[in-house]
Amino acid sequence: MDKTFSQWKKQALSKLDLSKKGSVDQDIEHVVSLLNSCEEYFTTSSCSGRTILIDGAPESSDVQKQNCIWLFVSHQKCTSDDLMSGLAKSSGDAVLKFEPFILHVQCRRLEDAQLMHTVAINSGFRNSGLTVSKTGKIIAAVRSTHGLEVPLSHEGKLLVGHDYIHFLTQIVNQKMEENLRRIHRFYQNLQSSLTTEKLQTTIPRSHQELQNPPNCLETEKDEKNKTTVYKRRRKREHQTDCCYGDGSSSLQELDDCLDLLT
Repeated sequence: MDKTFSQWKKQALSKLDLSKKGSVDQDIEHVVSLLNSCEEYFTTSSCSGRTILIDGAPESSDVQKQNCIWLFVSHQKCTSDDLMSGLAKSSGDAVLKFEPFILHVQCRRLEDAQLMHTVAINSGFRNSGLTVSKTGKIIAAVRSTHGLEVPLSHEGKLLVGHDYIHFLTQIVNQKMEENLRRIHRFYQNLQSSLTTEKLQTTIPRSHQELQNPPNCLETEKDEKNKTTVYKRRRKREHQTDCCYGDGSSSLQELDDCLDLLT
């Protein structure tokens, strides 16, 4: 399994970026770099969060990205003028969307995916989850729920006033600020969790023994008992030396001593 995961990782990181942007978003480069530097993880797709204005066909009830025109897109804060300029190009049903940070990470083991999921939840990404494919690929998805989707025009005709566009601009910019704060928390929590896990797996046995020393009182008691037994043994040996010499005296010699006393 480890060999297969390593092959998957090598193939994924060597592929060309086929996204519209063609590169990792600047605000999450450090996150992607950290994960890809770990043996247990690699990223398969990501977006730092964006505000987009898309134009779909009027007859379509759902605005599908593959069948629409991108009127405006930004991974940073935007202005109401940006949105108005985009809406001026609309000939269909324009929709303003804010899409928060999303990250898909393939993990070596289920335990690694669970760690990623915990970090995501603790960082405010409440919609995160885990999936396991039929081929054994374990994917952790880091997602949030503070998105936004608002229709603004129909058949090229603007449905709202400029004041409302200005209001929506403030809303999406606030969401972008919150999005960046969550990314920062996620990165900090991820760093801390990976460091802790690495220390737990590499800490020497001698250090573990220092963290869990033997009971000093019991050790002292055992040593004291050993000393007491030793002293008693030495006393008996001393008494034997005094009474019986070097221990080689025969019973006849003892009888001779008794005869002298009588």
